[in-house]
Amino acid sequence: MNFASLPFRLSGSGSRRWLADLLVVAALGAILYGILAVAAEWRAPFRAETQIDLSIWKLPEYTLYSLARGWAAMLLSIVFSILYATWAYYDRRAQSVLLPMLDILQSIPVLGFMPGLVLALVAIFPNSNLGLELACVLMIFTAQVWNMVFSYYDSLRAIPADLRQMGVLAGFSPLQRFSKLELPFASQSLIYNCMVSMAGGWFFLTINEAFTLGNRNFQLPGLGSYMSVAIAENNITAQIAGVVAMGVMIIAVDRLIWWPLVIWSRKFKLEDTASGPAETTLIARWLAHSGIVEFMARAPRAIGRATANWKLPSLPIEPAHLPSSAWTRALYPITMLLVLGLGGLGCFKLGELLLEVGWRDWLEIVTKALLTFGRVLVALILSSLWTIPVGVWIGLNPKIARPLQPVIQFAASFPAPMLYPIVFGAILALGGNLEWGAIILMMLGAQWYILFNVAAGAQSIPGDFNACADVFQLRGWRKWRHFILPSIFPFLVTGWITSAGGAWNASIVSEYLSQGDRTFIADGLGAYISEATNAGHFPQLAAAVVVMAVFVVTINRSFWKQLQQNADKFCRFGG
Repeated sequence: MNFASLPFRLSGSGSRRWLADLLVVAALGAILYGILAVAAEWRAPFRAETQIDLSIWKLPEYTLYSLARGWAAMLLSIVFSILYATWAYYDRRAQSVLLPMLDILQSIPVLGFMPGLVLALVAIFPNSNLGLELACVLMIFTAQVWNMVFSYYDSLRAIPADLRQMGVLAGFSPLQRFSKLELPFASQSLIYNCMVSMAGGWFFLTINEAFTLGNRNFQLPGLGSYMSVAIAENNITAQIAGVVAMGVMIIAVDRLIWWPLVIWSRKFKLEDTASGPAETTLIARWLAHSGIVEFMARAPRAIGRATANWKLPSLPIEPAHLPSSAWTRALYPITMLLVLGLGGLGCFKLGELLLEVGWRDWLEIVTKALLTFGRVLVALILSSLWTIPVGVWIGLNPKIARPLQPVIQFAASFPAPMLYPIVFGAILALGGNLEWGAIILMMLGAQWYILFNVAAGAQSIPGDFNACADVFQLRGWRKWRHFILPSIFPFLVTGWITSAGGAWNASIVSEYLSQGDRTFIADGLGAYISEATNAGHFPQLAAAVVVMAVFVVTINRSFWKQLQQNADKFCRFGG
């Protein structure tokens, strides 16, 4: 963002500019301190189990560590999503492998990745805490990345053909096509999915920072392990303090990062008529007064002007004739062989584990998978009943979205397992049990995928289309049936797919609850996976993960894919 050219930039008094510069310097100093503190923790000697201090004064430090892991995973997720989705979209040969692989990977629960990641990385880094930290980041990554890949790939498919043709006529290079066409077009959906992905990463925070493999316990200092210990010791004061710290962190991230990004993305809305004056944020208005930010914004342009007339030495061959295609032809089979080789090795090791599972175990696993599938289906239906109308309401009313944004982001990002003791206590007080109460617990983590995707879809409806709906006097159910639902349907299908995957993952912590000395179990695949992990029964764990993956992939391929194709064919603007 070029703050030097912002229309709301004020000349400001000297004291205001000085204060703005002071805030910028303080922010940069805080970021630098945070990086150094996190780096020191990651380089510390290896600790298989960290003693968690439940003192309130340790919460700022623990919050910093959890925040760093979450954002390290988010940055990795963004890069992976863009590269993976772009490869799948432009390479038709690889697409037949990459998309089914994506379905399989997103169907594997966090606990399915955990044993291999933890044991392998601890073995690679035996003398420092880096292995455990990387394992935690990668587990958060596996909870964040899949819906972001689907979202970006879906956006690439939705770019109107005439816009792509304009890029060809303008002679865009691949990098220019990405920066000037693809990323701006995908920004709204990608940012909303980043927000809900961050929420998905926080969902499993208590597992990622404090996990058990057989008789070995691994803990990392952070908010997740803090809450895990507080719940295990039934320390109500520490639980309340952890909830407050988590809430402060979520609201700060929303106000400082997510909300400015949402406002920025709105300028890429595809429409022929203006939607009104551009929104700003308090942070942007303050930064507009800073001389430091102004210098940083103008420096790249000054460098560009200074080097505009530089002439590079002549090359023996023209750049257009550089053997890039030869490199591509050489790297492609190597990359595919590497992917297939690693996949083949993994399948071989997996087969060895599955051979140890008896047919009675397989029958039990499939039966439990059917029970969990029923809960997932009910959770999806109940979630849709409120998230669709609320998401449309938010997306079509930016003035309403502004005050609601921090509330919704807080509710979506707050790790639901931290609230499970309270919610499940209420369920027990009403005479319920975990068998059906697990559905409510699943919804706490899965419903936000639908809400954020529907909001992104409603926000992307061109203003002139809204004007046409008003001209034709579409009201009530007629407006929903003929205008709103078709407009948001591609986004809604994406939300359903990712929400269903989130519900399957959430079954691990929703069907198996430990509160102090008491353990509550709902008959289902999620509880089976949790029990197998805690007991260190890796063959049964592998079998359960495979069955869950088969269920999710089969449903995606046989139902969701067909629904998504119809949505893309009949419900896309500019398609």
